[in-house]
Amino acid sequence: MGNDEAIRVLVVDGHQTFAELLGHALAGQPDLLWVGHARTGQEALHLASEVAPDVILLDPELSDADGIAIAQLIRVRQPDVRVVILTAREDQALISRATAFGAAGFISKNGALAEVLNALRTAHGGGMTVSTDIMARLLRSTTPATVTRQSGLTAREDEVLQLMAAGLDARAVARRLGISVHTCRGYQKAVLAKLGAHSQLEAVAIATRRGLVRPDRR
Repeated sequence: MGNDEAIRVLVVDGHQTFAELLGHALAGQPDLLWVGHARTGQEALHLASEVAPDVILLDPELSDADGIAIAQLIRVRQPDVRVVILTAREDQALISRATAFGAAGFISKNGALAEVLNALRTAHGGGMTVSTDIMARLLRSTTPATVTRQSGLTAREDEVLQLMAAGLDARAVARRLGISVHTCRGYQKAVLAKLGAHSQLEAVAIATRRGLVRPDRR
């Protein structure tokens, strides 16, 4: 695969050594191309515009800015850019904020390199990757009262839920079901409301605990 076809990856992380190691790892992948490293939010804004990445691998803990806010701003300017969150802090508030703007993955810094590389590829393809420890945290955070409520999902909402659980974003779900993205987002909002969730990940966690996610659709 030539460089013109490779997935262009911008790394946003304040730790120079860690970013360099990621850069070396990306250089060894024929389908991935490291196009830059930003240490701060301001550098991220500048480089994202300059190098036009397909996927941004972002540590939200930046020295000069809120990384999630920076990612939101980049997505406003470049809506096709996919953002994968790479973090050592796995609290639900962070995950909820990131899913609100359409983050395409949540990977723990304690995870394996292969998981990071897979998340980049999956994000570029329209899917979502979530580290098992992050999902486990979400599963633990859902309260029994929330878990036991009836969902009342319609057949179409259930279809949307199954595809959300498979890691697809709104655009990918819309393509799969042959509906508009706007209509799909409406179904997703209904799913979240009926499950008492605030984000796609939280909805999937609740649905998983309730046995609403069918294994054959994961």
